[in-house]
Amino acid sequence: MRLLESISHLAGKYFAVWVILVAAAAYFIPAPFLPLGSYITILLGVVMFGMGLTLQPVDFKLVLQKPLPVITGVLAQFIIMPLGAFGIAYVMGLPDELAAGLVLLGSVPGGTASNVMVYLAKGNLALSVAMTSLSTLLAPLATPLILLALAGQWLPVDPYAMFLSIVQVIIIPITLGLVIKKLFPGTVEKSLNVIPLISVAAIIIIVSAVVSANVENIASSGFMVFSAVMMHNILGLALGYGTAGLMKLDESKRRAISIEVGMQNSGLGVALATAHFGPLAALPSVIAAVWHNISGPIIATYWSKKTVEKDKNEIMDKGNEPQASVR
Repeated sequence: MRLLESISHLAGKYFAVWVILVAAAAYFIPAPFLPLGSYITILLGVVMFGMGLTLQPVDFKLVLQKPLPVITGVLAQFIIMPLGAFGIAYVMGLPDELAAGLVLLGSVPGGTASNVMVYLAKGNLALSVAMTSLSTLLAPLATPLILLALAGQWLPVDPYAMFLSIVQVIIIPITLGLVIKKLFPGTVEKSLNVIPLISVAAIIIIVSAVVSANVENIASSGFMVFSAVMMHNILGLALGYGTAGLMKLDESKRRAISIEVGMQNSGLGVALATAHFGPLAALPSVIAAVWHNISGPIIATYWSKKTVEKDKNEIMDKGNEPQASVR
C-alpha cells in the first residue's frame, strides 16, 4: 500500500507532465490509443466515484453557514466562463464544432484539481471544496441549459440527453461513492491516498483517446484552439478574482474563487463533447486538461509566496469554520 501511495503522490505531483507525454505519444503513434475512446464515459465515472469517496458533510455545511462566498463563486463560474468562451469563439471565428466545444468547456463545473491548487496558493480551501461540490451537483441542470442558450447556434443541443449523460457520469458515481464510504468507512479511509493515482490514470487515458482520434484536427487547428483555451483560462482566473474583490471578500477567498472559476472539469467536457457533438468538439477540453494543470501550478506557486491577510471576522470565526481535506 505504501508503494501505491508513493506512486499516487508522484502521479498527482507531475500530472501535467504525464498528460503532455501521453498526449504526445497518442499524437505521433495514435493506433494503440484509438480503442480507448469507447471507455471515456466509464473512466470519467471512475473519477467521479473517487470524488464521492472523498466528499464530507463539511463540504456542504459551508454553503449553509456562509453562503455568500460560495454562491458568488458558483454564479461567477457559470456566468463568466460560458460567456467568456462564447465571446472568444465569436471573436476568433472558430469553426462550429470547436466553438461549441469551447462553450461546453466553459459550461462544465469546476475540476477537483482546483482544490489542490487553492491549498498551495494559500487560498480558502473550505470555500474551494464547497464550490467544486455545489457546481458539480448543479451541472446536470446548469450545463445543458447554458449550452442550449449559447452553443445552439453552432450545433444542435439536446438538453435532456445531456442531462441524462451528466447524471450517469457524475451524479450516480458520486452517490455510489458516498454510499460505499458510509458502508465501509474504514476501508475507504485506508484507500484515500491511492485515489489520486486512479483519477490521474483515468484522465490520462481519456486525453490519449481523444488526441489519437483528433490527430488531423490538432495538426490543422491545434494552435488556434490552444490560444482560445489559454485566453479562456486567464480570463476566468482574472475575472473570478475581480468578482470576489467587488464582493469585498478577503484575499484567501479571492484566490479560491479565482482558481475555481478558471479551472474546469475538462474530463467531463471531453466526455460530453465526444458523446453529443463529435471528436473535434472535444479538442478544447483535451487541451484544457493540459493547460489548466500548467497555469494552475504557476499561479499557485506565485500566490504561495505572498502573505494572506484575513479580515477580522474570518479570524474570529476561524474556530467555527468547517475544515476540508485536500483531494
